[in-house]
Amino acid sequence: MEHIKNIEADAVLAMTDQVAVAPGQVISKTLAQNAAISITLFAFSKGEEIGAHESDGDAMVQLLQGVGRFTVGGRQHVLKAGQTLIMPAHVRHAVLAQEDFKMLLTVVF
Repeated sequence: MEHIKNIEADAVLAMTDQVAVAPGQVISKTLAQNAAISITLFAFSKGEEIGAHESDGDAMVQLLQGVGRFTVGGRQHVLKAGQTLIMPAHVRHAVLAQEDFKMLLTVVF
């Protein structure tokens, strides 16, 4: 059974190379999805956003490249490459690309 998909196994990889920014788009690549966890790579083009929403799980964002603004429970956080933010379950949050950026999102249910 495959638990992690859409990424090469048994290889050293640069996560930033696993998803590409496309002008005017938000690109996502699911790496794992089940009842306990969701792991997704995202690439945001500058100015693109995901509007306010809630999740049933705790979400951990790891910024891989660029700059993104995250609004969590009404508070804004600007993240740069190498920074991490936890967005608690059932708290409204939104994402805006202040410049092209890539992130790894892990949601634990």
